[in-house]
Amino acid sequence: MTSSPRTSTRKTSTVRPARETAVDLPEEELDAAAAQELEAEGHYITAELDGEDLRIVPPGAWRPSWQTALARGEFAFFAEQVIHPDDLDVYFDIDPTNDQFEAFVAEAARRSGESLGKSRGPAASSRRTRRR
Repeated sequence: MTSSPRTSTRKTSTVRPARETAVDLPEEELDAAAAQELEAEGHYITAELDGEDLRIVPPGAWRPSWQTALARGEFAFFAEQVIHPDDLDVYFDIDPTNDQFEAFVAEAARRSGESLGKSRGPAASSRRTRRR
């Protein structure tokens, strides 16, 4: 019997193209991830931050890496990902406190009809079973 050697094809690093280059490609040449990115970029809701209305991507469209940055307190990176590019200067001029930022994100979730909290999991059965 002859066994064939297995080779690993894992990538060791990831290089991400700039967002602007994906926009210049014809739609039929876009891969699924780029098409999803373009779709997400056009979808914004408005939430108030320190009296200013800012456009933000709804929480359901946030990527896990963005949520990880938010959980780590990397607010500047997170803001650059989810706030509309035309509103970023206003965001950075406001320089919100943690409480203001939390209220802003909560309002965005409320306006989009999505919860930021963890899932409660399945409900307990309403029917009790009796052991014999």
